[in-house]
Amino acid sequence: MQKTIERIAGDSEGTIYEFPVFRFDGTDETAPSAYLQAALHAGELPGVVAIDALMPMLAKAEAEGRIRGAITVAPWANPIGRAQYHFGEHQGRFHLGTRTNFNRAFPLLAAPDLKLLPDTSLGGADQRLKSRLLELSLGRDIVLDLHCDDEGLAYLYIHTSLWPAMADCAAAMGADAVVLWSEDSTGTFEGASIMPYQNVPANVSRFDRRAVTTVEYRGMLDVDGALAASDAKGLYRLLATRGVLQDPSVPKAGNFTGAVVPLENIDMMPSPKAGAILYDVEPGDRVKKGDRLATIVHAPGEVGGRTEVFAPQSGFILTRRSRRIIRAGEDLLKLAGDRKSGDARSGTLED
Repeated sequence: MQKTIERIAGDSEGTIYEFPVFRFDGTDETAPSAYLQAALHAGELPGVVAIDALMPMLAKAEAEGRIRGAITVAPWANPIGRAQYHFGEHQGRFHLGTRTNFNRAFPLLAAPDLKLLPDTSLGGADQRLKSRLLELSLGRDIVLDLHCDDEGLAYLYIHTSLWPAMADCAAAMGADAVVLWSEDSTGTFEGASIMPYQNVPANVSRFDRRAVTTVEYRGMLDVDGALAASDAKGLYRLLATRGVLQDPSVPKAGNFTGAVVPLENIDMMPSPKAGAILYDVEPGDRVKKGDRLATIVHAPGEVGGRTEVFAPQSGFILTRRSRRIIRAGEDLLKLAGDRKSGDARSGTLED
């Protein structure tokens, strides 16, 4: 294993951001390669501790000569967001200088060619970071971007061009659900990792061995040793299943039995009022059209001070908000519906 320190120049003299990158050399140049990163949204930690639990497993495989394809790992991929605190609260989702989501505005290249990356010498530090992360990952057959939601199930975002070929990955990782998407106009890291392969020859795109996904490891508070160990085993199983490493003790992944939901079936349920949320449902709950999902207490103690929110269609609760205070128009939850949402959103579901 080799450790290097990536350095991203800040926006003022004397400011430099650093993050470590670990590389495992493969023994077979024809084997699939992999890139894993966590905490692009710097406060989302389930993926960080999953990688921490995975690293000894990879080190053991390397010592025993079982790593076939090159593996690159960035356990904490966003040093800019990691350093951002505002009035004592960590702010790792948006760059405070540009107000841009750290998982937006990645370069969407026409082909997987590093020469097409834009010149960021006169850009901001966040753009330099994004270009470097894309540079580290471009050309890898497997690209995993580890995130988490507020409170939720473990689920994957997967581009339609990779489904159902990636069903083995979803099964290996033990995902509860898969959300399929087809359009990216905002430049997510996942979009920047898969879109360059959409209009190139088949011998370059290699969709038969490509696996690109945003992994949502449940919720922000799901950071503990047992979950980390379980998630690490899922990552290791995926790498073994796809032939990046060898381990005869790892059984082949079975059929994926979780839900597969088109992105346009997701109802985000904007809150009609500002106030306190009383949820009637939890992630994983199955609901029918008309079931009450939540009550917003907007005028406590007053007649008519509560507003109920009902399911617009049948489906299951994928995620819900972790904070119980909400403004009017903010999203309450993700309802994975049985049919297309009446308020379907293309591209990304939220800012």
